[in-house]
Amino acid sequence: MKKENTIIVALAVLAAIIAATWLILVAPSLTGNEVNMTRGVTQQSADHFDLHMIVLWICVVIGIAVFTLMFTSIVLHRKSRGHKAAKFSHSTKAEIIWTIIPVLILVVMAVPATTALVRMEDSSGAEMTIKITGFQWRWKYEYLDQDISFISSLAMSSNTARQLDSGISPESVENYLLDVDHPLVLPVGRKIKFLITADDVIHSWWVPALGWKRDAIPGFINEAWTNIDKPGTYRGPCAELCGKDHGFMPIVVIALPEDEFESWVSEQLAEKSQNDQQVTVR
Repeated sequence: MKKENTIIVALAVLAAIIAATWLILVAPSLTGNEVNMTRGVTQQSADHFDLHMIVLWICVVIGIAVFTLMFTSIVLHRKSRGHKAAKFSHSTKAEIIWTIIPVLILVVMAVPATTALVRMEDSSGAEMTIKITGFQWRWKYEYLDQDISFISSLAMSSNTARQLDSGISPESVENYLLDVDHPLVLPVGRKIKFLITADDVIHSWWVPALGWKRDAIPGFINEAWTNIDKPGTYRGPCAELCGKDHGFMPIVVIALPEDEFESWVSEQLAEKSQNDQQVTVR
């Protein structure tokens, strides 16, 4: 009878914990209010999402097992039931088990984590290179293979609305503080290497949809790479406190299909050539 009670209580506690876990992790996604990381638009971001989910579910299983044992023990071994505590100092077998199991779990988690880290640092085979330089408070982009460069600053609409006594409601400005005058334009399906540095203080270039961020440090060049899967517009902020206007130097990446990107490059080169001619005439 006592064994049957133990099983019944353990199953009831297990069911309650599983139901609570489902309500927290799964139910929100069914209503479109998922509480989770986004998968992003690159293989790197997908790798990070998958790694996150692997670790999350390992933690969920451990949590369910631990809380089931704990609450079952609390219910069945309480003093009011006349239960008497066992008297022992330690168990060598138990100590070996609860040391080996966590080590094995960490080894299992380390394999995909190490694979993702190694892949994230491997920028070999890049088809184009872009140098990114952080300034207070803007970004400079240089397409080293196409001889194109420009400075990207906060869009005038956001810059005007953010001023004191501007009389403009931030809610009326589309993509307030997340829009720029000259976005970084990239091709889809091409491996791109970034060389990231800064000219004054430390900044940090971060577009969440790409799945990584890199510090921009004066006198030092950080490397990163991406290969965007889907066309679209992706936004991010400077992720390192860099002065009074830190919150006003957003990043906007526009990913275009290959043919549209080549057309954009041709337009930029033609505009650059025209500007150079005008300077020469003057």
